[in-house]
Amino acid sequence: MHTGEFAKWTQRFEDERERRHARSDPDWGRGATLHPAVWASIQRFQVGEDGDGANLVGKADQAGDADYAQAVRLFVAEEQNHARLLARLLAAGGIPPLTGHWSDTVFVRLRRLMGLRMELLVLMIAEVVALRYYRALRDGARDELTSDVAGRILSDEQHHVPFHCERLHASMAELPRTMRRPVTALWRLLLLAVSLVVAADHGPALRRLDLGRLRFVLDVMASSDAVVSAVLVPRPDAWSSMG
Repeated sequence: MHTGEFAKWTQRFEDERERRHARSDPDWGRGATLHPAVWASIQRFQVGEDGDGANLVGKADQAGDADYAQAVRLFVAEEQNHARLLARLLAAGGIPPLTGHWSDTVFVRLRRLMGLRMELLVLMIAEVVALRYYRALRDGARDELTSDVAGRILSDEQHHVPFHCERLHASMAELPRTMRRPVTALWRLLLLAVSLVVAADHGPALRRLDLGRLRFVLDVMASSDAVVSAVLVPRPDAWSSMG
């Protein structure tokens, strides 16, 4: 058993890894049939999930908490598994993966601007947006294989958010009290800007998934309330209620 503040997250990620290994992959042989706009959208999200996480791991190592650093490595492994699942889904539909996309390039550059706090704040934007996207893909794809893959990814993302919230709470506590709410207000503004860009870029796919652009943005922003509350003033049940 691990010890330390983030030991429970290390243990949870390890438990999830064991469950993944014990569970068989989706039945890729049944194939997938989706509208071209949805395929194009999945291609872009696959690029976003596909990375080695070296920058985040390096900053986690510098934070001086071995349990946290190990949990981050396990988190990165889950994200890499998401990229693998999406790549296999694309292959099941005969769709090639993209080699890159401008949106992923922008996110990576923003995350690398400063230290761990900035990295996590930007990463949290991607995670909150992903929660709503994968829920729409799971519920609106009308394709069994796609819904299976999206459901697996969504299950992971639902504990990624509280994991990052807990580390961000500790990081924000290091700031002067007068700076904390302005920082989270700026984070909300950036989240709004990103959700608007995603809604515009993925609008045709969202419509095919029975989710309009405006509803997507409103849902993303509504979900940010729990994130800000958990980061600023965590309740005893904050992590379990978000997971």
